[in-house]
Amino acid sequence: MRTQFAILIVAVITAGAVAKNVDLSTVPTRDTVQLTIYNSEDLTLVRETRKVTFRKGVNPLQFSWANTLIDPSSVELRFLNAADKLDVLDTTYPHDKPQMLYWNVASEFDGEATIEITYFTSGITWSADYVCVADTAETRMRLDGFVRVYNRSGEQYDDAQVRLVVGTVNLVEKVAQLANMPMSAVARMDQGRRNELRQRAARKSIAKGMAAFAAADMVMAQEEKMIVKEGLSEYFIYTIEGTETIRNGWSKRMRSFEGKAVPFKIQYRYRPQEYGEQLVRMYLLTNDEKSELGTTPLPDGMVRVFRDNGRDGLSFLASQRIKYVPIGDKIELNLGRDPEVIFELVKRRVWRDHIWMRVHGARVLRRVDDGRIRIDPRSSVSGWDDHEVYAQRIRNYTAKPIDVQVRRTLSGHVVFRGGLDPKLHDYQTVQFSTGVEPAQKLELVYEVVRSQGSNAKQNNVTLEEGVVKG
Repeated sequence: MRTQFAILIVAVITAGAVAKNVDLSTVPTRDTVQLTIYNSEDLTLVRETRKVTFRKGVNPLQFSWANTLIDPSSVELRFLNAADKLDVLDTTYPHDKPQMLYWNVASEFDGEATIEITYFTSGITWSADYVCVADTAETRMRLDGFVRVYNRSGEQYDDAQVRLVVGTVNLVEKVAQLANMPMSAVARMDQGRRNELRQRAARKSIAKGMAAFAAADMVMAQEEKMIVKEGLSEYFIYTIEGTETIRNGWSKRMRSFEGKAVPFKIQYRYRPQEYGEQLVRMYLLTNDEKSELGTTPLPDGMVRVFRDNGRDGLSFLASQRIKYVPIGDKIELNLGRDPEVIFELVKRRVWRDHIWMRVHGARVLRRVDDGRIRIDPRSSVSGWDDHEVYAQRIRNYTAKPIDVQVRRTLSGHVVFRGGLDPKLHDYQTVQFSTGVEPAQKLELVYEVVRSQGSNAKQNNVTLEEGVVKG
């Protein structure tokens, strides 16, 4: 049997009656309920409406939050019609009923009115997940997005309109604006005041997307629930079409979007800073209209990648979490090492030159034509250049040509020399790319010259074209 904890009870009484002594006669059910789930703050804004019959005079309304995670300080009541004839006189929290409040409502008429109750609750969250199925040629994929709503709030919400806030709104900054005080002052506030302002900020942020409900209401119900998206300045709101029953202690999974033929490309990457000392295989796609995506940002979530094996089955390739993907950004899926592509980094040669000695306080370059250094017992080494020649060997045993990208971060005062058409990814990182045909092998040779001691003048990489010896 379902138990509804957050209930509204109406008592029909005379103007002089005391609320806690009245026989409660009516328990109106919800007409509508709307949930806006705000994961980043563990807040859900609940809006519920009920039709209430008022008698002229004072009418006590009772609201209970027993055994739920509803924040009683956030509960608000307003009248959606006849607001000029209805007025909340006071709000009472009875000592003998600590999980309950009473509103005394003065009415100028006998009749029915619609009221709206809003409050914040915790314990309702949602998560996103994605299923990617690449075709046998690995050029296009089916990409399905899903959202799952979890309800651990202690309350069940029947036939609820559900909205999911995608993106992070910094409520602390908004709190500071609302309170018109510096952040240091916000940090010194007591927790109750801080929560109050936090809720005000959340209401203001979430209220921007209310028009999405009107759009959702106009859409005819379909056999499979889809999601209406509305873009705001710093985040998106997903509105699940139609209504859903969100049971306490349960979770519900719903489709958010479907991409039937999303193009992607494959790239092999060597990036020790990101993937370790291995060449990894990547699926690269973009959240844009050309890819049959791009209507909304994609929330962070788990991605599971499969490939059609051509035998009426799927091969599992990888699973990974992705971060929030704005419109136009790339989605990069790491499939790990490919056993059919062999990658080796070999150090072929090392030496030193441009060795400067300090003799009697003077900096002198001491060397002879054969490269050997004359060491004066009264001298000391002050600077030199280290040379390292590397060969990156790639063997492609697949049936298709592959694209390989190498990115290396080199600290210190460095010259990168070679004929690989390198580019600077940043001031310390060199990047270059190549292609390798099927059943072919390739050797990429380059030289790294690192100035040491007094020879080092800066902390960046300089690119030089030239033939590398050795």
